[in-house]
Amino acid sequence: MMFGWPNDSALLFIAAAFLALCYLAICGRPGRAWLKTITKTTSVALLALIAFQLSSMMLLVVALLACAIGDFFLSRKGTEDFVSAVGAFSFGHLSYAALFLLHPSADLQRVSDGWPLVIALFLVGAIMLYVLFLKAGPLRWAALFYVPVVVAMGILATVLPPVGAIALVLPAALLFVFSDFILAQEMFVLPEDHKLRKVTPYVIWSSYWIAQALFLISFTVVL
Repeated sequence: MMFGWPNDSALLFIAAAFLALCYLAICGRPGRAWLKTITKTTSVALLALIAFQLSSMMLLVVALLACAIGDFFLSRKGTEDFVSAVGAFSFGHLSYAALFLLHPSADLQRVSDGWPLVIALFLVGAIMLYVLFLKAGPLRWAALFYVPVVVAMGILATVLPPVGAIALVLPAALLFVFSDFILAQEMFVLPEDHKLRKVTPYVIWSSYWIAQALFLISFTVVL
């Protein structure tokens, strides 16, 4: 059995991964399309369903479901959709942060022990805040609200020990922060004709979905 999960959960994970790969194949296409919205959203919603099946930690289910809702709104076009996406993802990050803090093995002393990483995350957050303040235009305040939330989630991932499956939480959190950093560059910084735009959609999606899958595995697999 995959990850020691029941067969139905393993099959759901395979389906989620397949949809994630399908979205990866089309995420670089210009424009908004319902095919992109459905594949993107469902690939994360299925992870939330697996979490509901396997885990008693409802915060994990809530976090994944909130992010799936954020994916839906982010895949659409318009200021209201972007703000809704920011709200959903922020709720997801706060749910992850609470999940980390409430875990039986959590220890806040690890935050101070991991001070080099904490400083690095603060620097990334400061850079994002500065750039978004200058570049995000009418979406500035929503973006500025989001940055401290995702950075806090990344920092609080350090409270968990680097042992067993739970050791995957920190890499997952860092992948999530990385994905959001690249997304901010794509949305607000890179010119429309910049050659990096040919690869940014693939980097953003792959790092984001792998992060979500790692969060799921971290809290449902016993090693």
